[in-house]
Amino acid sequence: MSNLIIIKKKIKEFDEKIEVSGDKSISIRWVLLASLSNGLSKAQNLLISEDVLAAIRVVRKLGIKVIFKKEKCIIRGEGLNGFKYKKNMTINAENSGTLGRLILGLLVNTTEAIKLTGDESLSKRDFKRISDPLTKFGAIFKLKNGKNLPLIIKGSKNLKPITYFEKRGSAQCKSSIIFAGLRTEGTTILKAKKSRNHTELMCRHLRLPISVSSKKNYDLIKVKKAKKIEPLNYKIPSDISSAAFFMVLVALSNNSKLLIKNVNINTSRIGVVIILKRMGINIKFKNKKNYKGELIADIFVSSAKKIKAINCPSKLNSGAIDEFLIIFLVAAKADGISKFKNIGELNQKESPRLKWGEKILNKMGIRTITTSNSIKIFGNPNLKINKKIIIKNYLKDHRVFMTSVIAGLTFGGTWNIHDKDSIRTSFPTFLDIVNDLKK
Repeated sequence: MSNLIIIKKKIKEFDEKIEVSGDKSISIRWVLLASLSNGLSKAQNLLISEDVLAAIRVVRKLGIKVIFKKEKCIIRGEGLNGFKYKKNMTINAENSGTLGRLILGLLVNTTEAIKLTGDESLSKRDFKRISDPLTKFGAIFKLKNGKNLPLIIKGSKNLKPITYFEKRGSAQCKSSIIFAGLRTEGTTILKAKKSRNHTELMCRHLRLPISVSSKKNYDLIKVKKAKKIEPLNYKIPSDISSAAFFMVLVALSNNSKLLIKNVNINTSRIGVVIILKRMGINIKFKNKKNYKGELIADIFVSSAKKIKAINCPSKLNSGAIDEFLIIFLVAAKADGISKFKNIGELNQKESPRLKWGEKILNKMGIRTITTSNSIKIFGNPNLKINKKIIIKNYLKDHRVFMTSVIAGLTFGGTWNIHDKDSIRTSFPTFLDIVNDLKK
């Protein structure tokens, strides 16, 4: 019972300021790049979640020293070739798709065969999308069922640059190829469907040999072999994916206002803001600034008086791919039918999220029409829930848990939501912030 949360009352009106946890995507990338730098790198506000701690455990296993001192994480990088490979080595990405996929790009030159494992959820996800391009560099893979974990990677000392078209809009696949390109003589050319660009910005800040040309529908990225990586001191901004849950909490609550401090508003990540604004939610960016290539701002949100349905343009999908579950909740209260298409990638996440989005909405009494790649949501502005709803067996997907909590706090009913420990992977302080707002 201790891993169950029960919500029986809607949240009362509030007017508060909060700060959410550090950005997970940037935190993991910082750990990996700092581990390859020459010297000491320090991070403040590093997300201390299971996914980031898994990244730290992996680089420690590869011979890198990591210490925590006061509120800083310090990594002693041993250089581009500083990883120490041992025979019969196994590294565990646990629940993190970002870690599992990005680390493979750094292992393309490993002199030993390395086994990569993950938890039950990660072991069901597609790793062929990473092994295919990395095989072209010269790495050798053996995957379970041809596409799953556990897998074995054996690197090559004779890596060859590749030309590759990344069609899915997967930042993880793109980043893995960039990391492999940084280890390879010659020029790797990557035509990538637009997706979050933290790796490119971090590499550019470090003056690594990478160039990015932005085209209408894709980015053309060229990567050459790096000679060295300078230490990277970084104050990690707050995660917009985590902030999104509170944006929606405010939007669906009565007479409420919220200021969320120091949030990363990278243009490749603000699809959720653009979509919510189109649906009539009042969101403003305040105190904007540029930090090492990343845009940061305070986000102000207030309750929505009327929510409009949306026919969501597919071009916004990659910039909101982690936020669609929470966007679906807003669509549930919209006046009209909302349509989301070309979102089959949701089913490649920690759980089949498109299916879970449909399931949660149906439990709430919202009609949907769903295909493997789309969903129509028939909104009900007057929706009130007076029944018991049970959420469980969702592969411990943190976003399913948090979406269900926001639904319970805004639509009413009695919600029994299992596996609250799932938030440890990405947002351990989520319930603490919720409880502060409920006071």
